[in-house]
This record gives sequence, structure tokens and C-alpha cells, in this order.
Amino acid sequence: MHVPHALRRVIDIVAPPPNKSSDGRDQWPSRAAFLLAAMGGCAGQGNLLRYPSIVYNNYGLQWFIPYFLAVTLIAIPTLILEIAIGQAYRGGTVIAFNNINRRLKGIGMGSVIVSFIITGYFSVNLAWIMIYFRNSFKSPLPWEGRIDEFYHDDVLANPDPIIGALSVDGKSVLAYTEYPSLKLIGETVGWSAFIWLLIWISIVRGVGLTGRVVYFTMGLPIVTTIIFVGRSLSLPNAGAGVRLLWATWRGSELANGTVWQTAVGQVFFSTGIGFGYFTSYASYNQKHSNAVMDAVLICASNVIFENFAAFAVFGVVGYLRRWPQDGVRLGAFVVGFLTLPQAVLEMPGANFWAVLLFFTLIVLGFSSAFVMLDVPATVIIDSGLKLSRPMVVTIVTIVSFLLCLPYCTQFGYYLLDGVDRWMNNVVLIAVVWGEVVCSTTVYRWSDVTEQVGTLSFVIYNVGFFGGQIFGVSLAHGLNNPGAGCAAGFGWFAVCAITATVVARTPNSAAPRPWNRPYIERFWYLAFYSGNQLRRDLNVIVGQGKNWNIPFFMPFLLRYVSSPVLAIIWSFAFPEFHSLRYDPMMIAGFIVSMLTVSVMLLGFVVPRYFDIFVPPHRRLEGTEKTTANELKPEPQIHFDDEDRVSTSDDTIVDVERVVVRPQAPKREEEKVTLP
Repeated sequence: MHVPHALRRVIDIVAPPPNKSSDGRDQWPSRAAFLLAAMGGCAGQGNLLRYPSIVYNNYGLQWFIPYFLAVTLIAIPTLILEIAIGQAYRGGTVIAFNNINRRLKGIGMGSVIVSFIITGYFSVNLAWIMIYFRNSFKSPLPWEGRIDEFYHDDVLANPDPIIGALSVDGKSVLAYTEYPSLKLIGETVGWSAFIWLLIWISIVRGVGLTGRVVYFTMGLPIVTTIIFVGRSLSLPNAGAGVRLLWATWRGSELANGTVWQTAVGQVFFSTGIGFGYFTSYASYNQKHSNAVMDAVLICASNVIFENFAAFAVFGVVGYLRRWPQDGVRLGAFVVGFLTLPQAVLEMPGANFWAVLLFFTLIVLGFSSAFVMLDVPATVIIDSGLKLSRPMVVTIVTIVSFLLCLPYCTQFGYYLLDGVDRWMNNVVLIAVVWGEVVCSTTVYRWSDVTEQVGTLSFVIYNVGFFGGQIFGVSLAHGLNNPGAGCAAGFGWFAVCAITATVVARTPNSAAPRPWNRPYIERFWYLAFYSGNQLRRDLNVIVGQGKNWNIPFFMPFLLRYVSSPVLAIIWSFAFPEFHSLRYDPMMIAGFIVSMLTVSVMLLGFVVPRYFDIFVPPHRRLEGTEKTTANELKPEPQIHFDDEDRVSTSDDTIVDVERVVVRPQAPKREEEKVTLP
């Protein structure tokens, strides 16, 4: 027995078990560890590859107007929501959204599926980078003089497909795309297995070990990125490339809706909202941590990092004199696998810079991969399943590796492109749309119906949701965005006025300046749910000197983020219609629609998802409430035996536990604005 005990001590030193917070839940070893892990999720390859390609295609200072508006009005409010509910409700996405309303468990499961599927093919992308990394030690570099051939033939090893086609009028498919070879690629499989092993090591022991890993996965890429930016800016003519973005003004581009759509999409994807890992990781914070400040720091660091990293690419653009051309767009894969490798070839000490480049890309991508896989692992562990964390993580990792094998085939790149396109353009946007709309619509909705009546509540929301559907559909049908916007807003306005007129007069006065006849009816319909969620969360995350969730956040979530995301989401379907001759695009679209169906199923039949919520927590969020009064803070204590301690420290069985609320720890706010 002596040897196993000694081995256990070694394991605990190398991979320490996590600390426990005051309520018994696993806890990050430090606030810095949480911030680095969260930053690692969003600060990945997209910052070094996707963002520079996006700004290259939209170069000029005017880019930063829609970009910073999207950061301020969409990314930060959504990030605050995701972190606050994870920290306050002490669980992954399913438990957190169950606390908002039991019908939102499907939205929580949607983000779990997003992370699970994307991690599967993301590991294969890392395998391709590993092939570059391995070849970076050869001299001369094997892609010298054959950079396109090396990428397509040696790395991807996917034979060109026989492209299908649509009829001239686009109404029928003349021929489907054919893929001539279906074999597995041995090296890609091997490197994928290696990546999955690293992911398993990073999360198998929980946040205790992950809290150490992130110092490497975030600290080292920052250093190497600084080195690479410095080298890039020292290249001949690098300044001309930098001036493309930071010293050029093209104000006329702001009239192009594509720029605004692209900016919102980039901010949306680069911050990592909708993947679920912010909620999962925040649940391992101390319950009363400064969630709002953390969200701002994470988002700000992401903005700084990706704009700093862009200097590297734009320095190379100037050096290679690859100026933007109308109709020619630069993609992230082109930047990572063609443009930067070409620049490395022309630098003195090419091998050193190649090793540095691909090592940086590997570590950045790896930091995103393991935080995404932790999302499904956290949901399974939180469900109360009688399996240890190492066992859960091992099973999830093995299943994920097996599911990544189709991407390791000679058609894998095209399958990856198909699944990635629709997971990002359909599912991810649907998840975040559901988060921002439902959390500000159905939270404590019974308070609203009690005050103004069910009929007015239904009419108002038929106008709100119907206006988005009607407006977007009309805009696409007539190819006239202005007409669609006017029709959608008009429909909403008519329903809002009607709902206000037919509403009952509330018996609990709205806060100033809304406490006037008819106006307070509108306030309950339009602002109450989101505002009350903000107030209730502030009881937990806004204590002491912590930053409070700002009063305007619910308004931004429901009335700014929601319609913008609905518009962006609508563009995915015409795009699929034009690509429906490709079986890989069809496969990806089917996967995306099945995921959206899971989310809808959770709303219609929420009990189907109760398996992901432990029995003692299934009634959370159903407590009786009184309009305009704060919801008491529930006290739940976790322990290692999958039992729960009540606030008097008496251990009880999880099947019989009663969650006892605690009185709010601070005075109710005097004035509440939407």
C-alpha cells in the first residue's frame, strides 16, 4: 500500500486537486487562474489568424466604429450575463439557465453541444498545425517553392472533389459534389490523438490543475506573440502594411451593411460567448466574486490582444506587398497556412521563426480546445451522475476523439468546413439569441402576468418576436432591408400599444419615473423581467465593493443584441440554399438544425432535460416571488459525497434536501431603471 500512497502524493503535487469554496464547490486556486482560463478560451487562433484576415478585408480606421460598438453593446453585456449566472447559480449552463426558468435548459444544452462538436474538429485543425510544426525543424523548410502544394497535398491530403452545380435559376440541383477518396490519414489521426491526450491531462483533475496549465497556455503565447510582432514590424516596408489599417480612413465603407455585419460577427466569435465555458468556469469562482469586473477585463484583454497581434500580419502584408484588391478576400486559413509561412521563408533564420509561429498557434488553439471540452464535462459532473471527474473526463475525451475521426479522412477538410460554417452561423447565434432574449423575457414572468394580465403579456411578446420574424422575412423576400425594418418595427409598435391598453393597472407601483398611468403597464411588459434578473443577480455578484450589473444591460440584451443577432442569423439560410449541392454542407446544416431542435425541445418539454440537473436542484428558480421584491439568495453546500449541507451544517440526503433561502444581504434598491 506504500507505493500507491506515494504515487498519490506525487500526483497531488503535479496535478493538485482543486480547493473548495465556502459552499463546498470546487474553486479556482486564484482569481488570476480563472481570468487566464477564460481569456484562453476567447484568445485563441482566431485572434492571430481570423481577426487579421477580417480587418484586412475591411481595412481602414472606419472599421473600429462598428467593431467597438459591437464590443460595447453586445459582447460585454452578454459576457456579464454568462459569468454572473454561472457564479450565482453554482453550476454549468444547464443548471444556470434552469435557475432563470426551467424551460431554458435547452438553451444551456445548446451551448454544451456547440462546444462538444466544435472541439471535435478543432483538434484536427491543431493536428494540421502540428504537421507544420514538425516540418519546421527541417532545413530548407519543405514548403519552400511549393507552399500551396505543401498545404493541400502534404498537410490536408484531401484530393479535389468533383464540384456539383445548381440549375441556372437556382431552383434545382443538377449534380451533387462528389468526393473521390474516403480513407483515414494516419498522421492526422496520430496528431489528433496526441492533442486529445493533452486536453485530457489539462482538465482531468479539475480547476486545480487547469489553474496551473493556463499560466503556460496564456503566458507563453503572449511572449511569443510580442516577439513575432517585433520581428514583423522590423521587416522592410512593414510600415506600409500597418498604415493600411491604422492610418487609412475610408468613411464611405460605413454605408456598407456588410462591414457592420462582419464586425458584429467577429466580435461575437472572438469573445467566445455562447460556448458555455464562461458560465461553467465562473461556477468555480467564489460565489460573491466581482463578476462584472471580470467580464470587462476578459473582453478588454481579448480586444487588446487581437489588435496587437494584427500588427504581425499587417507587417507581413507590407513586407510581401500583398495589398487588398476588390473582390479578393483573405481567409483565416490562408493567413495561417499560406501568408505567414511564405513570410517566414523570406526571413533570416527561417526555421526559428517557423517553429515560433506554429508553436504559438498550437498553444493558442490548445487553450481554446480544453476549455470547450470542460463544458460538457462540467454538465455531466454537475448532474449528480455517480462517476468521478477523472472517469467523466476520460469518457468524454475518448468519445470526442472517435467523433473527430471523420475529419481525419481524405474528405475531412470539406466536412470540417461544412460543420464549422453552420455551427457558427446557425447554432452559435441561436444559442446567444436565446440567452439574451429569454433571460430578459421569461425570468419571473409570473410577476408580470400577475400585475398586467396574461393577455397583455402574450400580445406584447407576439409583437416583439413576431416583429423580428416578420421584418427579417420581408427584408429577404423583397430584398429591401429598409422595408423589412419598418414593417418589423411597425408590427412591434402596434402590438406594444395594444398590450399596454388591454393590460390591467398594476397593484405594485413601477419605479420612478415609470410609475404613471399606462406607462407603468408598459414598463412591466418591456423591462420588468430583465431588470429584476439584474437586481436579483446583484444581490449575489454585486456585494461589497464589487461592480454592480449596470441598469442599462437588460435593455441592451433584449432590444439591441436580440434584433442584431436575428438579422445576422437570417443570412445563414439563403447561403445554405446556394450551397445545397454539396453533401458536406448538407451534413453540417443537418447537425446545426438538430441542435436547434434540441434547444426548442427543452422549451416545450423541459422535463426531458431534468437528467442533467441533480434532484435536489430541480426546483430552483420556481420559488414564489412578489413583484418588485428581491428573490432571497438560496444557500446550497456541496461536498465530496454528492450530498448537500443545509445552512445549519446538517448533512441530508440529496433526494430529500430542501433549499432554504437566505435573506438578502443588502438593502433593496430605492430606484430601479430598466
